[in-house]
Amino acid sequence: MGIRNPKKILVAPLDWGLGHTTRCAPIIRHLLHAGHDVTVAGNAAQTNWLSGSFPGIRTIPLDGYNIRYGRTRRGLIGSILRQIPHILKTISREHQWLLQVQKDEQFDGIISDNRYGLHHPEVPSVIMTHQLQIHTGMGLAADSLLRSMHYRYLQRFSECWVVDVPGQPNLSGSLAHPPVMPANGKYIGLLSQLDPARQQAAEKHLLVLLSGPEPQRSLLSDLLWQQVQGYDGSVAFVEGGDDISSRTSIPSHITYYTRITKDALQPLLTNAGMVVCRSGYSTLMDLACLGKKAILIPTPGQTEQEYLGRYLQAEQVYLSMPQEGFNLNKALQQAKTFPYRQLDITEDYSVYKVVLNQWVDRL
Repeated sequence: MGIRNPKKILVAPLDWGLGHTTRCAPIIRHLLHAGHDVTVAGNAAQTNWLSGSFPGIRTIPLDGYNIRYGRTRRGLIGSILRQIPHILKTISREHQWLLQVQKDEQFDGIISDNRYGLHHPEVPSVIMTHQLQIHTGMGLAADSLLRSMHYRYLQRFSECWVVDVPGQPNLSGSLAHPPVMPANGKYIGLLSQLDPARQQAAEKHLLVLLSGPEPQRSLLSDLLWQQVQGYDGSVAFVEGGDDISSRTSIPSHITYYTRITKDALQPLLTNAGMVVCRSGYSTLMDLACLGKKAILIPTPGQTEQEYLGRYLQAEQVYLSMPQEGFNLNKALQQAKTFPYRQLDITEDYSVYKVVLNQWVDRL
């Protein structure tokens, strides 16, 4: 669709897994359909996924944060703390990268998904996040202190788009609904790479949907792969990793995938009777988009995922269970009696279009 004054816009998602990348898909799709010139920046895994979803889209390389998680809950927290200097250095480096790139590219607007260095003093710059209140696991005082520090970074941007809805029901709980909002904050609804349709499932397979940083993704993959061998029914197993699979012997009742596109994921989720997955926020938005039942296994030590698991189980939206000692058969039995409650939030997946259109009109 042609427009009189197309804008040149940079979209750059965080590289902690592919969740931030996939949730940028509706933003990118809407901009492209409106006739704007979109460039996406990211590492190889991100740009490969985006090129597959949007053939011909222009990509430019941008190094990621390359965060590694520990193999245990305590190890993960310690690993993140040790990497804070690296994270701060990466924020500074990507800011300098943007200042140099802008001299040649002359972007009209910038949309950063959780990349805190991608703001420019002369270009309207947006940061997207669902996590205003970071849960430290060290008490309310530590949470409040970290929120104040976090807001200083957010307020370097022209606008802060919060990926959820105000009020109840919502998907993020206190993560996106803190006591005080940032001055530049506004809710943009929910984002999913999938089409928000409540289609009746034609099949009732078990879908194992894996994602997230290493080594925890592989640890959970190996655990669940062993347990689905004896499952009495059909299984769709999505590995979600970057590497070529080492699964050499695949039973006939399991359909195996490494990484899949949105078009392949849509029918897999639609036709799933139950989903077993992490409690990453982008995954949760995809589940809620299609109204699916799920058993969540939060990444051990990732306080955001652990909180979302607790919150959504308390709200009777999803069943959440720890990775340590996880038993698939017992979890599925417990899910049979869990009072799953669907959130009435389908319309919230189109709110972002209004916010995005208004922002582009001001460029």
